[in-house]
Amino acid sequence: MTRRSAHLADRRSVLRATGGLAVLSTAGCLGGGGADDGADGGGTGTDGGTDDGDDALPDDGDDVEYAVERVAEGFEDPWGLAFLPGDGRLLVTERPGRLSLVDPGSGTVESVAGAPDVFAAGQGGLLDVAVHPDYPDDRRVYLTYSAAAEDSPADGSGATTHVGAGRLDPDPPALSGFEAVRVAEPFRDTDLHFGSRATFGPDGALFVTVGDRRDTEFGPDHVSQDPSNELGATLRLTPDGDAHPDNPFADDPDASDAVYSYGHRNPQAMAVRPETGAVWQCEHGEEDGDEINVVERGGNYGWPIASEACRYGTDDPLAPGHDERGDVVAPVHYWPCGSGGFPPSGAVFYDGDAFPAWRGDLFAGTLAAQYLGRFTVEGAGAAEADVTERDPLLDDREWRMRAIAVEPSTGHLYVAVDDPDAPVVRIVPA
Repeated sequence: MTRRSAHLADRRSVLRATGGLAVLSTAGCLGGGGADDGADGGGTGTDGGTDDGDDALPDDGDDVEYAVERVAEGFEDPWGLAFLPGDGRLLVTERPGRLSLVDPGSGTVESVAGAPDVFAAGQGGLLDVAVHPDYPDDRRVYLTYSAAAEDSPADGSGATTHVGAGRLDPDPPALSGFEAVRVAEPFRDTDLHFGSRATFGPDGALFVTVGDRRDTEFGPDHVSQDPSNELGATLRLTPDGDAHPDNPFADDPDASDAVYSYGHRNPQAMAVRPETGAVWQCEHGEEDGDEINVVERGGNYGWPIASEACRYGTDDPLAPGHDERGDVVAPVHYWPCGSGGFPPSGAVFYDGDAFPAWRGDLFAGTLAAQYLGRFTVEGAGAAEADVTERDPLLDDREWRMRAIAVEPSTGHLYVAVDDPDAPVVRIVPA
C-alpha cells in the first residue's frame, strides 16, 4: 500500500492580496477522484484493518473547498508553531536557533530575543514551542531543542533533547529568564531522532516526546525498551519541568519518574483529542512502519521488539507485528512494510469554526510524502479507535509539512513548510 495520490482536477490558482502581502491562493475541493492505492495505510490494534471509507456518510469532509494563503515567508527550516492565547500572534521556531513572532494579519515578523543556544546539526536544533495554558496570566513559553553536554567534544557530539522555559515579554518580544527545566538523559553521540514535540494535556501537564537517538541495537536491550532512561519515550512533566507525581514509574527506583510511555522510535507529532482529552502521537518507522498511537499511561509501544516496518533497504519485516505480541500497545493506524509510509511531523485535531465538516478530524503533516493528511476518527482509546485516512490536502505543492496549528479566532489551519527558505501558510474557506 502507498499513500494517496489523487489528482485534484478542479484546483485553480489565483493571485490575492491579503493582510498587505501578495499571496498565492489555490482553491480546492477534496475528493477529485484519481488513484487510491493506499488511502487506509494499515490496521488497527484490534481487527487488523481500517474502514476503507465505502460506508462513510456523504458528508465526510472530502468535498470541502479551501484556499491556501501565504502568511509570511523566508523562514529557515521552521519546526514549531504556537498561537498566543488572547493575543492572536503566532510563535514560529526555526531549527538553526531563531524564534519569531508573526502577526497573521499583516505578515509582520519580529525576532524574539532570549532563545537558547542549540546543537543545530542533522535533525537537531531549535524544535518545538508550546505556550503555558494559563497565558497571559502565566507568560511562560516552552521550547524543546537539542543541546550538547557541557563536557562534549568540540564537534558538538554528545547531545540530547532539552525542555526550557522563559517568560515572554511582548514589546520588544523577548524571553526573559529562559532556562532548561528538563534534560532527557542520557546524551548520545548522534544528531538523529530527537523526537521533541511538546503539548499540554487537559490537566495542565506538559507532555514531551523524546526519540531513540537512532539506537540500532534492535532487540530487548534497546534504549526504547528501558524505562530507566528517557530516550524513546513520552515524558509527562509539571509546568516547572519536574516529573509529574502521578506518572506510572514514580515509585519505581529502577525507572525514570518522568516517563509516561515508552517503546517509541521517533515521535514528531503530538496532539490532544478534545473529545476525550487523550494524547495522540504520530511517529516515524524504520522504513515504512509509521504509526498513529493513542498514548496510555505506562504503555509500551513496542519499538523495536514489535514493529510494522521493514529493515532499511529491504522488504524484510524488522520485527514481529504488534498483533503478534501481547505485551505492547498496538497503533490505531499504521503504514506497513512496503506501503511507502507516511513519515510524519506535526499534528492537530481540528476544532475550529471555519470548516465544520472537519471538526474532530486529525490533521498530520508528512515529510517525504509531501502532503497534509486528514484522518477521521471514530471511537476512543488505543483498542477502540477507528482511524480512516481521507483525501490529501496540498499534495500538488511538493511541500514537506513540518508543523500545524489552528488559529483560535478564525479556525484557519496554519502549516509550516520544511525548507531552507520556507513559508508559513494558512488554509481558509474558498
